[in-house]
Amino acid sequence: MRLIRRFEERASVLYRDSQIPGFLHLSIGQEATAVGACWPLDDRDVITSTHRGHGHCIAKGLDVTEMFAELMGRETGTNRGRGGSMHIADPRKGIFGANGIVAAGLPIAAGAATAARLRAASGTGAASGTDEGDGTDEGDGSAGGDGSAGGVVVAFFGDGAVGQGMFHEAVNLAAVWDLPVIFLCENNHYAEFSPEADQHRASLADRARGYGVGYAHVDGNDVLAVARTASRLVRDLRAGAGPVLLEAETYRWHGHYEGDPERYRDATEVDTAKIGDPLLVLARRMEPEQVAAIDRDVDELIEKAVATASAAPEPDPATLYHYVTSPREAVAEPPEPAGEIFRTMDAVHDALDLELGSDPDVFVAGIDVGAGGNVFGLTRGLAAKYPGRVRDTPISESAVIGVAVGAAMAGLRPVVEVMYLDFIGVCLDQIMNQAAKMRFMSGGAASLPLVIRTQFGAGRSSGSQHSQSLEALLAHIPGLTVVMPSTPADTYGLLRSAIRDPNPVVFIENRLLYGRKGPRPASDALIPLGKAAVRRQGTDVTLVSYSKMVHNCLTAAEQLAAEGISVEVIDLRTIAPLDYETVLGSLAKTNRLVIAHEAVTPFGVGAELAAAAVREGFWTLDAPVIRVGAQPTPAPYAPSLERAWLPDVERIAAAVRESASA
Repeated sequence: MRLIRRFEERASVLYRDSQIPGFLHLSIGQEATAVGACWPLDDRDVITSTHRGHGHCIAKGLDVTEMFAELMGRETGTNRGRGGSMHIADPRKGIFGANGIVAAGLPIAAGAATAARLRAASGTGAASGTDEGDGTDEGDGSAGGDGSAGGVVVAFFGDGAVGQGMFHEAVNLAAVWDLPVIFLCENNHYAEFSPEADQHRASLADRARGYGVGYAHVDGNDVLAVARTASRLVRDLRAGAGPVLLEAETYRWHGHYEGDPERYRDATEVDTAKIGDPLLVLARRMEPEQVAAIDRDVDELIEKAVATASAAPEPDPATLYHYVTSPREAVAEPPEPAGEIFRTMDAVHDALDLELGSDPDVFVAGIDVGAGGNVFGLTRGLAAKYPGRVRDTPISESAVIGVAVGAAMAGLRPVVEVMYLDFIGVCLDQIMNQAAKMRFMSGGAASLPLVIRTQFGAGRSSGSQHSQSLEALLAHIPGLTVVMPSTPADTYGLLRSAIRDPNPVVFIENRLLYGRKGPRPASDALIPLGKAAVRRQGTDVTLVSYSKMVHNCLTAAEQLAAEGISVEVIDLRTIAPLDYETVLGSLAKTNRLVIAHEAVTPFGVGAELAAAAVREGFWTLDAPVIRVGAQPTPAPYAPSLERAWLPDVERIAAAVRESASA
C-alpha cells in the first residue's frame, strides 16, 4: 500500500510540473481495496481495471519504473508510451487493462472468465497468444496467466459504473454462464463529481439478488479485511462457485482528476474521511520500526524509478505505425474451386465446423447460435457437436463483444455474432475502443485474435434499422480488418483466414447471398485477407465492388460487352485493408474507374477509392471517377421507395457508359 501511495503522490507532483502530459486520475485513499483484492491472486488470474487503475496494476505486480515511464510517455513505459495512465495494461501479467471508458472492463472480464471456465472444462493449459514480432511491430502479445484450471477474474469498477449498460450486461451474462469472476465495486461514493445518492436508488446488495449472484460487503479501508474476504471468494470460485458482487466502501482523497476544483465537496468531508486512512489502519497493527523501514525502502525505490523513467527516451516518430495490427502470415490464393455445388450458408457452417474441430481455442458465441442454430440456421448442429464451445448469450451485444475481447486477450480465438450489422451501434465501444485499440494501447503486449460475424442486406423491405451497409464506419477505425465476401467459396476461405488471423476481424455477410450456390473449394482452402480478386478481365473501364453488388456488376458487364464496352470487374473482398494495388493496376490499364456499393454514396468506400485514384492514379485517369451507391436517406420500407433507393444493374451500367464515353 505504501508503494501505491508514494507512486501516486509522486505522480501528482510530476503532473503538476508538466512531466506527465495526459490525464491523471489517482486512487489515493483506496489502496487497501487494490492490495487486498489482489492478495490471493496468482499467475492464473486476471484483473480488469478502471481509469483510476495504478493501484490495481501495482498490486498485481506491474513494475513502477515502467509505469512512471508510461505516464511520462516514454518508450520504456509499460506500453511503450502508447497508453498512458488510463490505459496501462500487461496481459502477460494478467492485467487486462486500465480503461478510459467507464464500465468497459466488465464485459472484458467476463471474456477472461469465459476463457478460464472453458479451459477448466477441457483440462487444457494456456494458449500463449504469442505474436512473433517483425522489424516494424514488436511485442510478444502473450496471454495473461497460465490459463490452467482454477483461474479467476477480479473486475474493478467504481460505484458510478453501475449506471452503465455494460455493467448490467456483464453481470447478467456472468450469472447466466456461471463465470468465475468477482465484480469488485470500489465504492468511493462519487461518480466523477456526483454523489452516489444522485446516481441510483437500488443498492448493490439488491442488484445482486436481482441478478442471482452472490454479494459480499467489506470495509475497503481495512486491507486485512479485504484480503480475508477476497481470499474466501477466490477459494470458492476456484472450487466452482459462480460470480459475486463485492462492495468495498472507501474514499478517494483527490478529485476526479488532477486539477479538479472539487466544488462538489468541502474540505471537512475529505479530512473526516482521512481518519480512516488505509495505511494508518494497517500501521496500528505493526511495529513503528517496521513501518519506518518500509517507508524508507519505498521512498528510495520511487525516487530511483522516477529518475530512471525521466531519463528514458520518447518513442521515435518512425514507430508511429507500430502495434496497430499484428503481423499476419502470408496466405497464397487457392486454386479456383471445382468441387460439388454448395451454398454460402453451407460455407459459413463448414468453416466454423472445421475451425472448431481443428483448434480447441476456437469457440462461438452469440444470440441464438447454440440450440437455435442461428436465425438463418448457419450454426445448426454445432452446439451438440462441440458442447460448451457454441454458446448462446443473452441479448447483450456489448457483453458479447466484450467476451470476445477478454477471451482473445486470454489466448482463445472467439468467433462471436452480432445478429444484424445495424446492431453494432449498441456495442460500438467494445469494437472501436477495446478490440480495435487494445493492441496499440498496450504497446504490442495484447493480441486480439477474434472474429465478429454479422450480416446485412437490403432489398426485402427490412426497413431502416435492418438494412444498413455500415462497412465504411468500421473501416474508418484503425486496427480493425473488415471483410465482405461475395461467393460461397470466398466466404469459406475468408472466414477460415479470419478465424486464424491474430487481429480483430469484422466479417460481414450479405443475407441475400446465403442461398447463392457455387463450387465448393478444397477443405484446406484459405483466402488472403486484404487481397482483391479480378472477377472479369476487361480493357475499357474498371468496375469495383464487393459483397452482393459484385453480381450486379458482373451482370452489367455482360450486358455492356454486347455494346462493345469491355469492363474489368474487381471484387474487393476485404474493405480494410483495401487492396489499392489491384485497383490502381487495373486503372492503369483501363484509365477509367467506377465504384458500386450498396452503402449510401457519400463518405463510403467509393469515396476512398476515388481519392486514391485522383492522387496515386491521377496520370492514368482519362475520365472522372464515378460512384454508384444507395441514395443518402435511411433505407425505406416501401418496395417502390427501396427500389429507387438501392443501386441496380441499370444504374451501374449507365455509370459505366458515362465513364466510357467521357
